[in-house]
Amino acid sequence: MESQTFAEYILAEKNWIKKMEIMYYLKKRVNIFFDKSVVFKTELLKLFLDNTNLGLDQNKLITACLLCNCKKIDNFTDMEKVRNYALEGARYLLTLGFDEKFCKICEQVNRYSGSEPRYPEADVLELIDQFGGMLLDRPERIGFKVDEALVLLEFRNLKGKNNRYLEVFKDFVNRMEAIKI
Repeated sequence: MESQTFAEYILAEKNWIKKMEIMYYLKKRVNIFFDKSVVFKTELLKLFLDNTNLGLDQNKLITACLLCNCKKIDNFTDMEKVRNYALEGARYLLTLGFDEKFCKICEQVNRYSGSEPRYPEADVLELIDQFGGMLLDRPERIGFKVDEALVLLEFRNLKGKNNRYLEVFKDFVNRMEAIKI
């Protein structure tokens, strides 16, 4: 019987909660970056995908969201490491059996590598990663309010950048904010 790669294993799992459980055990085994911020961003992505019709493979996007920051560092003072973690993560994911396109999508979660052309899935990950990150508290600051994070996303983080889903994402966030529970 032929053995299965990690990529085949996690992509075959369609339940996104079980994918997170797989990530939990992968972190324990090989010490990749997987914390509450990854869980939060994955939940945000799932909500975004469930409320829009982007025509993208949800299973691959959720898997990419769980893995794209696998080599992220906690020390944001070393800018060289900050600029390279997505590229290092993409290289690592190749060793786990993911194809070149999947790895490139993960590399493009931020724009530091300069990888072009950008995949549509990478634009979605970029929005989720940046917006989700701004909502969360960090040691150096408290999380932003939703409206503040949306303004910063559009007019600071993505200023002069073309993200094909920015308008769809802003509409999604505004619709979710309008829902009163």
